[in-house]
Amino acid sequence: MSVPKEPLPPKLIVGLLFSNFEVRDRALEALIEHFGPPDFLTKAQPFTYTAYYDREMGADLVRQVCSFLHLVRPESLPDIKLCTNQLERELSRDGKREINIDPGFLSVERLILATGKNYIHRIYLRDGIYADLTLLYQKEAYHVLPWTYPDYQDAALRHFLKVLRHKLHLQHHGRLPTKLLNEPGGGS
Repeated sequence: MSVPKEPLPPKLIVGLLFSNFEVRDRALEALIEHFGPPDFLTKAQPFTYTAYYDREMGADLVRQVCSFLHLVRPESLPDIKLCTNQLERELSRDGKREINIDPGFLSVERLILATGKNYIHRIYLRDGIYADLTLLYQKEAYHVLPWTYPDYQDAALRHFLKVLRHKLHLQHHGRLPTKLLNEPGGGS
């Protein structure tokens, strides 16, 4: 028989997709107000993986991923997604989003994103929100799955997530993992 046990708290990450840096700044200010200080923000990179968002948000989109210092409770994912949906609406212009805000949780085992869309690998949580299993951590790296979004397949982003995983380990245990990124087999 398994014995129920509370999981260690995950790290909140948020993917930002936008073209207007002023809108991004307003979104970050609101996210900081809700979730506390960020601890990492990736460099803005051109979003060239799909044209899916172009009709609503225009061309020349860029992507950044932000993580937050304070760890969160896993069951809060629907509340966070509903909050970011509201923020997207508040920052919209003429009924069209100017920023896409995708929250998720990074744990030592996986990356889970929140979504309002059902699919075969998504687990319903509540209030119309699903958990999307996006990446798995195995054999010292985050690995893509058949349904992983193309931007989360990017090697540089997965390296960034591995660095965040080391920080998460430090936050959980007060020490870094025994093997570090530059060591053979690093990243336990």
